[in-house]
Amino acid sequence: MQTSLFIAKLIGPILVVAGLTGALNTQLLREVGREFLASPALLFIAGFMALLGGLAVVNTHNIWVAGWPVIITFIGWVALIAGVLRIGFPAIARSMGKTMLAKESLLQAIGVVQVLLGAFLMYKGYSS
Repeated sequence: MQTSLFIAKLIGPILVVAGLTGALNTQLLREVGREFLASPALLFIAGFMALLGGLAVVNTHNIWVAGWPVIITFIGWVALIAGVLRIGFPAIARSMGKTMLAKESLLQAIGVVQVLLGAFLMYKGYSS
């Protein structure tokens, strides 16, 4: 449980900050996203970082039981898959990114979900 609390304290604030940006400042997110997708180097570095973070979570917290800690495991696997996609299949990652950036309401919805999920993880991590 200590590992779950520690990772929740790390991931929670990141999700809240990223989610607030997505929900409240979609213009900035679109601008940054377009520049990011146009750069093979950034896409590769971000893929490497996502793969590294995903592997760190999966290797320390691969817990598939009923309860809130499974959220952390799921986020770890999503990060791992996103990293592999960005490094190994950048054209697909770029296409998916462009599709997402074109839909402002989708960016806002994802932002709201990130804020709620991050706030939940922060509550779990910091209230224990």
